Amino acid sequence: MVDKKYCMSSFLAFRYIEKDGMEFKEGLHHTLDMPYPEEKRVLVWTADDIANAYQKFFEEKQKDVKLGILLSGGMDSACLAAFLKPGTDAYTFRFLGGKYGQDDLKRAELYAKHNKLNLHYVDIDWNVVEKNLVPLMKMKGAPVHSIEPQIMEAALQAKKDGVEQIVAADGSDLVFGGMDKMLSRDWDFDDWKKFYTFVDPKKVLKEPVDIDYLYERYRLPNNKIDYLRFIDEVFAHESSGSYCNAVITAEMKYVPCFDPSAYVKMAEPLDLERIRRGESKYLVRDLFKKCYPKIPIPEKIPMPRPVDEYFKTWKGPTRPEFKENLDMSQFTGNQKWLIFCLERFLNMLDEE
Repeated sequence: MVDKKYCMSSFLAFRYIEKDGMEFKEGLHHTLDMPYPEEKRVLVWTADDIANAYQKFFEEKQKDVKLGILLSGGMDSACLAAFLKPGTDAYTFRFLGGKYGQDDLKRAELYAKHNKLNLHYVDIDWNVVEKNLVPLMKMKGAPVHSIEPQIMEAALQAKKDGVEQIVAADGSDLVFGGMDKMLSRDWDFDDWKKFYTFVDPKKVLKEPVDIDYLYERYRLPNNKIDYLRFIDEVFAHESSGSYCNAVITAEMKYVPCFDPSAYVKMAEPLDLERIRRGESKYLVRDLFKKCYPKIPIPEKIPMPRPVDEYFKTWKGPTRPEFKENLDMSQFTGNQKWLIFCLERFLNMLDEE
């Protein structure tokens, strides 16, 4: 069913088209993620359990598939890197000639050296974003997340090196309790809606569609919300869909990414109090200490992308679907990306 107004509002609010079957244009179908079957996941209680599972997964996978890993300065990809064969290709993003995210870059270099991986830099600037954006949107049938152009670039580079499948740690935050801000409290309904909505469609669109239906699905008594189920059922699919689309568009031999963290499941409920005391992903922290006993645990940061730099002089959208004379100073770089990408996608549809 074609409902352009709904699709615009859904993308701005949730970073993806939440209702399957709703499309921007006749004949277009937006793609979703490729989740691993829940019933096949391995239960883990401790860091040793995770290590044993990862070791087994990689031993089996590397018998038949040439892997390459997206290696950041975070502890998730570092833990995966510890179980790869020496000489495995690792790909680390280098933004704006290395001027952005230098600490993250240095830690990735340290992990690669420690594990004897063959490190490659993937240089990302606005030209790379422009080059990959249209193919990504055409494949997805929708606007895309700001991480997708750079993941696609890494996949293209890896493919040239003979890599057949990309290793990524996308699912670790979801599996092990890494969303410390999301898990920071038991949320009231209205507070969660305000916190989670990426861009309020009412602020930027002339004809926004009400997106409250999705939040209502998780409403609890006393103005509370089942935010844990929301994270599992909404945020999880939005996040993994970005990785899926990037490697599919790059035409990797095997898709989606290989993510061992998606193949495991914590046997016991998250210890929310422990997370709220500052120990997000406490099992991964324990695993990192085992893998890198002499290296400090890095602070959690999202995948770097210099969106603030990219959009510091952007004046805002000009298409008729958007409100006129928007004050762009009220939006973050990540919010500006969503608005920009939506406009670019609509322009692309008009050109076809």
